[in-house]
Amino acid sequence: MQNPPLPRYEALKGFICGKIDNGEWKPDDRIPSETVLAEDFGVSRMTANRAIRELTAEGRLMRIAGVGTFVLAPKVRGTILEIRSISDEIAARGHTHSSRLIYLGKIRASSRIAGVLEVAEGASVFNVVIVHMENGEPVQLETRYVNPLAAPDFLELDFSARTPSDYLLGRLPVAEIEQTIEARLPTPDEAEHLHMDLSEPCLVLDRRSRSGRLVVTYVKLVHPGRRVTLGGLTVGGAQDKPMTGETTLRERAV
Repeated sequence: MQNPPLPRYEALKGFICGKIDNGEWKPDDRIPSETVLAEDFGVSRMTANRAIRELTAEGRLMRIAGVGTFVLAPKVRGTILEIRSISDEIAARGHTHSSRLIYLGKIRASSRIAGVLEVAEGASVFNVVIVHMENGEPVQLETRYVNPLAAPDFLELDFSARTPSDYLLGRLPVAEIEQTIEARLPTPDEAEHLHMDLSEPCLVLDRRSRSGRLVVTYVKLVHPGRRVTLGGLTVGGAQDKPMTGETTLRERAV
């Protein structure tokens, strides 16, 4: 007895995956539009839309409104709610971490940064900007602001030898974190530091960490979308669920 034919959307998914797997459509390539795929494959646009939606959810494609649908490269996985140094994550994959320091110094807190760190506007706060690399390839741009009350010797540290996360996690226990994750296009500076095209999507994680009542640090972590996917604990406790779109998370550490 013959197996029933595949649904048309499944057949189209197989066609698209075949193009990706045989290298005809490479990472970062823009694939044909839904309309073109529907016409070439002889299906409705609704069927083409379903195939692309499901492949996007499965991490094979990424859609950017008004720009198109792009092939995603196989991704490494980073943690979300578990605060872990990127150097430890890279080492756990058997790869080599290195970093490039862009800026380290003291700045006057803008109204936004002051509000996030819960200090007075114009107060002195510490700022560090670092590019983290995995096997020499940029995978994260870290822009971090630190409350001097939490880490008065922060500017004296050698961040070529340890990451800011390593230092802060070792100094103060994290009682609570708040995070926002979004997918967007990079700024020109972000694209330059991460060796990205301006049309290539990135994943951005904003995180604020507290120890007791004190806000210790606020950090923005920008990742090239084709190289990194963020996963980890969800609010309900399920593990390894990838996060897409824009999500705000809050967890009280135990």
